[in-house]
Amino acid sequence: MPAVVLPRLELRDPLPAVVETPEALTRACAQIAAGTGPVALDAERASGYRYSQRAYLLQVRREGSGIHLIDPIAFDDHSELSAAFGDAEWILHAATQDLPCLAEIGLRPTAVFDTELAGRLLNLPRVGLASLVEHYLGLSLAKEFSAADWSTRPLPEPWLVYAALDVEVLIELRNLIDDELTATGKREWAAEEFEALLSFAGPPERIDPWRRTSGMHKARGRRSLALVRELWLTRDVIAEARDTTPGRILPDAALMEIAMTAPTTVGDLKQMRAMRNRGPRRFLSEWFDAVERGLALPDTELPTTGLRSDGPPPPRAWSEKNPEAAKRLARCRSVIVALSEAHDLPAENLITPQLVRNLAWEPPTTDGTVTEGSVVDALEEQGARRWQVGLVASQLADALSS
Repeated sequence: MPAVVLPRLELRDPLPAVVETPEALTRACAQIAAGTGPVALDAERASGYRYSQRAYLLQVRREGSGIHLIDPIAFDDHSELSAAFGDAEWILHAATQDLPCLAEIGLRPTAVFDTELAGRLLNLPRVGLASLVEHYLGLSLAKEFSAADWSTRPLPEPWLVYAALDVEVLIELRNLIDDELTATGKREWAAEEFEALLSFAGPPERIDPWRRTSGMHKARGRRSLALVRELWLTRDVIAEARDTTPGRILPDAALMEIAMTAPTTVGDLKQMRAMRNRGPRRFLSEWFDAVERGLALPDTELPTTGLRSDGPPPPRAWSEKNPEAAKRLARCRSVIVALSEAHDLPAENLITPQLVRNLAWEPPTTDGTVTEGSVVDALEEQGARRWQVGLVASQLADALSS
């Protein structure tokens, strides 16, 4: 049976010009402010090309105002746009990706509807924007420029069409999803999740991010780890100063080659395969200085071989380190699987897996006993929503105290 070919989503109005002058911004803001209902909003970054996660294009759509493509780089002050949004609800897809870069330019919502998060609460099999457009509207949405370098100026017209389409039907999509949330009894759950997004400031800072270097498993011994760390930190400083993604300054494979070889002269470093390309060679002295620092560190200052963490160890090590905790975790996981199936939710949206691991590793107690109240307090303290606590606390308490 041949696959069904869905009609392509197309713009209803001509592609607007990019807003990049004060006069054009004032006109756009007046039109947005005169519109009605929520604001469909998206931002394009240059991940993979730039060090920063700043927004390089904003797409805005509101009923009665049409679509506006705004170049945020062209303006130092975005308060006029913020005032145009007012207290209107923002419709975003995958809000956690865009909220930090929008906050960076002074744009903060008072209400949010996240179509991706709502799709997860509805337990849809695929929650990408193209998949939701197909599921609810029966239209296909191409995503061919999602990884483009949006810091490019001027932006090519096909990219701008792609960007505009990301907000073309976001309002209709929001309404259809909202109806389904209500019909399935999940609207209040979504409301709590959306409210939590208002204070989202970005992912937590990683501990020892240099340990995430690709090929890290090849490092042998604390001295090799020190070389990786010094090279990683040096690369990060250079990348930030040049606003270039670190991998374009020195790929992870080249960084690991230098760390594992530990050249003792500039000449030896220059002859390495990692220095064959002109880009890395421009910073030859910086790389060698990093190697020298790593080699000169006293043993007491060398990094440890284990990944530092403020939480419990990886679950695979529990059976050896803490067998009782491993048993508790197994019981808790069984509870979460059963509850997620009963409520038609992905397990990770029912409750964050890390919270379950924290409870199982060190169960919360009241007067030495695990109770539903002690579990409720622990979950709330670690950021679980009220709806999540209400669904899982009682059964998790039973699993922890069995």
